[in-house]
Amino acid sequence: MSRIGKKPIVAPKGVQWTVSGQKVEAKGPKGVRSFTATDDVTITLDGDTISVKPRGESKRARQQWGMTRTQIANLAQGVTEGFKKELDIVGVGYRAQVAGKVLKLSLGYSHDVDYAIPDGVDIKCAKPTEIEITGADQQQVGQVAAEIRDWRRPEPYKGKGVRYRGEFIFRKEGKKK
Repeated sequence: MSRIGKKPIVAPKGVQWTVSGQKVEAKGPKGVRSFTATDDVTITLDGDTISVKPRGESKRARQQWGMTRTQIANLAQGVTEGFKKELDIVGVGYRAQVAGKVLKLSLGYSHDVDYAIPDGVDIKCAKPTEIEITGADQQQVGQVAAEIRDWRRPEPYKGKGVRYRGEFIFRKEGKKK
């Protein structure tokens, strides 16, 4: 039994659900998001509550049960609150700034890195060493954060690079004479 899958999803204020077959659509203040579930689960809408049930006792049906419920709950959170990732830049001369739909990163290369901000994602730089990524799609926000971090991952000796806020970097000791 899926402990997550058993819980019904109650729509927060301002969210309208639309269920047609295996497709669930949520409309809210931050936009419209949809999710299409596999045929292994049954989705039912009762007022402002959605419940998910497996269609059989197969292992795949039970796996999809909890995952589908979580994806639908993420739709509701995305169209009301949104998702946020924060990055910190550590290093002398390393900085970031937003110019229109482009994030300009100075990360110690001979040139600045220009990262085109995709639609549906908002990037802010309150300080030159802090990046805040927000959006309605959890997967897209996480993907953008990972792509920015990949330009200069934190290294273990001095800790320089782009890291997630609160991320622990295992530090190594340098050479000894």
